Amino acid sequence: MARRPARPKFENGPMLAEAGTLPPDDEHWAYEMKWDGVRALLDVTPSGVRITSRLGNDVTGRYPELQPLGGALAPLRAVLDGEIVALDDSGRPSFGLLQNRMHADPRKAQQFALSMPVVLMLFDVLELDGNDVTALPYTERRALLERLHLAGANWQTPPVQVGGGRRVLDTAQRLGLEGIVAKRLDSPYVRGRRSAAWRKVKITAQQEFVVGGWIPGEGRLETTVGALVVGYYDGTGGPLRYAGRVGSGLDDATRDRYTATLRARPTCPFEPPPPAAVRRVARWVEPELVVEVRFTMWTTDDVLRNPVYLGERDDKDPAEVVREPTPGV
Repeated sequence: MARRPARPKFENGPMLAEAGTLPPDDEHWAYEMKWDGVRALLDVTPSGVRITSRLGNDVTGRYPELQPLGGALAPLRAVLDGEIVALDDSGRPSFGLLQNRMHADPRKAQQFALSMPVVLMLFDVLELDGNDVTALPYTERRALLERLHLAGANWQTPPVQVGGGRRVLDTAQRLGLEGIVAKRLDSPYVRGRRSAAWRKVKITAQQEFVVGGWIPGEGRLETTVGALVVGYYDGTGGPLRYAGRVGSGLDDATRDRYTATLRARPTCPFEPPPPAAVRRVARWVEPELVVEVRFTMWTTDDVLRNPVYLGERDDKDPAEVVREPTPGV
């Protein structure tokens, strides 16, 4: 069996949602828009903001435009949960635009803060003025967050609706968003764990996949990545399953970077192995890289149809990447 990546420790990370459909007991749930960005926990003090990724990495230097949040909250201190997004010209979150910010060094981040500023979408509070509020039900934590009146050029507290999940999902689709998140009204905040009390309901067929190999391109791309060979884990502790090849959406800079940085391995990490046509040309790599992919559907052979690379997910644990329900199922 292929060697599975070691799971990093992030017990103090954010609470995570399970993928699913709209809950039947609609009146017991609150609904929020799902933002196509990167998750962040923010330790906000009057003197500044420390930003931690979902995996526990300090990413403060990547988003200098969020530092004034400390002054906006002063004199209070809080630990907040939210999603950092980059908005396109129509005001929709674009994961592609966010890629430059996710890998920027502090100098470039200062430049991007002016030319390509991010927006923080806030949706929960974990601590307030030294008090841990994670044991409170969602409704009480949400009330605490709204009383902070956090709204500015680079941070927002988007609205939430209790009940009416189908209408919220229809609104998200009309706005061109990825989907919605349903949260049980009585649910506490469970740090670092995925919980059925939070449910992400997607509109588009889009999810993370683990890269297990790559296929050289043709012509001028014959020495670089032409397509990524991707898969997902078959449940907790399960093998890495082959899901297809993704070449569309890769630009030259990304192809060159992956060619230089993906760690080669002598054996195929997928079980069972991909079709012979793939095995003949693939170069296998350690299953460490997670990428976001949009696609139209799964074929009858359980392979992605019309996949498009959207970007790299350095905030996601490869070991947690599983096949998610297709929208509408």
